[in-house]
Amino acid sequence: MVKRIGGGRRKTRGLFKKRVRKKGKISITRYFQDLKKGDKVQLLAEPAIQDGIYFRRFHGKTGTIKGKKGKCYEVSIKDGSKNKTLIIHPVHLRKV
Repeated sequence: MVKRIGGGRRKTRGLFKKRVRKKGKISITRYFQDLKKGDKVQLLAEPAIQDGIYFRRFHGKTGTIKGKKGKCYEVSIKDGSKNKTLIIHPVHLRKV
């Protein structure tokens, strides 16, 4: 039996990379942003913070806020023909 090598962030070196002009301190307003139920959000990873990050397949997708779970938000996303619920930290979300 073959053992799978790598974790959830494998093959993300270019995908989660920050552009040169965006490097530096993280925006506190984006870290503590308040989102309401039903808001449309885009998933854009903040590579400096690994907590509450999603799987790389969902990078750049748009979803809707279903609720809050602790500091994170439950985001509903359509993945192919299925609806999936992801738990994501607000620093990785951008309001559309």
